Amino acid sequence: MARNITSFVCQSCGASYGRWQGKCESCGAWNTIAEESVATTGVGGAPAKGGAKKGRTFALAGLDGVNDQAPRTETQVGELDRVFGGGLVKGSVILIGGDPGIGKSTLLIQASARLARMGHRVVYISGEEAVGQVRLRAERLGLTASPVELAAETNVEDIVATLSEGGTPRLVVIDSIQTMWTDKVESAPGTVSQVRSAAQVLIRYAKKSGAAVILVGHVTKDGQIAGPRVVEHMVDAVMSFEGEGGHHFRILRAVKNRFGPTDEIGVFEMTGKGLREVPNPSELFLAGRDLGAPGTAVFAGMEGTRPVLVEIQALVAPSTLGTPRRAVVGWDGARMSMVLAVLDAHCGVRLGSHDVYLNVAGGLRIAEPAADLAVAAALVSSLTGAVLPADAVYFGEVSLSGAVRPVAQAAARLKEAKKLGFTKAVVPEVARGETGEPGLGTQSVNNLSTLVADIAAAGVGARKPKAVAND
Repeated sequence: MARNITSFVCQSCGASYGRWQGKCESCGAWNTIAEESVATTGVGGAPAKGGAKKGRTFALAGLDGVNDQAPRTETQVGELDRVFGGGLVKGSVILIGGDPGIGKSTLLIQASARLARMGHRVVYISGEEAVGQVRLRAERLGLTASPVELAAETNVEDIVATLSEGGTPRLVVIDSIQTMWTDKVESAPGTVSQVRSAAQVLIRYAKKSGAAVILVGHVTKDGQIAGPRVVEHMVDAVMSFEGEGGHHFRILRAVKNRFGPTDEIGVFEMTGKGLREVPNPSELFLAGRDLGAPGTAVFAGMEGTRPVLVEIQALVAPSTLGTPRRAVVGWDGARMSMVLAVLDAHCGVRLGSHDVYLNVAGGLRIAEPAADLAVAAALVSSLTGAVLPADAVYFGEVSLSGAVRPVAQAAARLKEAKKLGFTKAVVPEVARGETGEPGLGTQSVNNLSTLVADIAAAGVGARKPKAVAND
């Protein structure tokens, strides 16, 4: 018979201990360690016996030979296929996480319906909603005619047994992995042991049958996928579905992908009929911007293989506090502190007595250092009151010495800027000769002080009429 071993497992990171303690030494979380009882089993899930079991031999293959894997299956949702790397790979397991109500189930039911209409077998397993609730969502989206097979079940053994009957599904959606449980683990659903064991059963089924499996995962307060980190290592791809509550668009971002790029994004717009693809997100992020206000600069960035233009907004105001405020939304706060230090040390821009607020318009989160030049331009523009040219884009990395360093894929950034009607680009010195775009003028800067001087000169001219009016 199988023996039950009691251990104490952190529900945040999955670390195991021999006794209970208040703080997890691995992740530092408090009151996350819970007692779990795990049945020891042998190879393949069989109960472990007293004596050692002899392993079985298996055939080995070489690197050459015919690959019997089927090509990718497109879901006909362009933005979803872009993030996947071109479509679903046979036997792959994908983990999608996102905040509650962000639209994960809506996106997956739309993708399932399109695949089913193409003649593929698609199974949607819901562990959180009843079949009637899933049907109501499909009715609202106009997808009731799609032959998607539905079920409300949480036992993974029963799910695998049901899926094994009939033809192999092309896609299986499990919503969500935190609700699944297995008979092999004597703990409550949602615990580390149950999530890890249930995911392992589903992954084994995907690899043996060739069906693509999508697991929906909950997220913690800081946006990380809940449960043990080992589940992210077990799956083939990890996707993060992001979006701000005050905005109507959603971003699907690849965090890990064994079959495609890891820095690709897909942009969707939430409408009354579900999620709509946004083929040109730059127009969405730049819509409604104030062309005559100081403190705004357009940054030409890259998200994977796609150039994206987004507006950087800055507000610099005198502070009445001993320690001025520094607030950043959509960018790295430490990176902004570095840009402020460079402006102070090498450009003579004193912001130590000012509150500084920085925002990436539209709710997009930027991670690349190429936004340094656009951020610096927006900060100086807000401080001096100079309005930056509305038809200009900025990109470049600022070093600690004040030099402006070149960035990758400059040609794609300039091409996207020209397509959207921009006529000027402020770029690093090295990038000018190798990224020329007909019809788009480039202003090269090799040092941040040069750009600051140009913006400050325009700001002095902009303040003259105001000074005369006050007199």
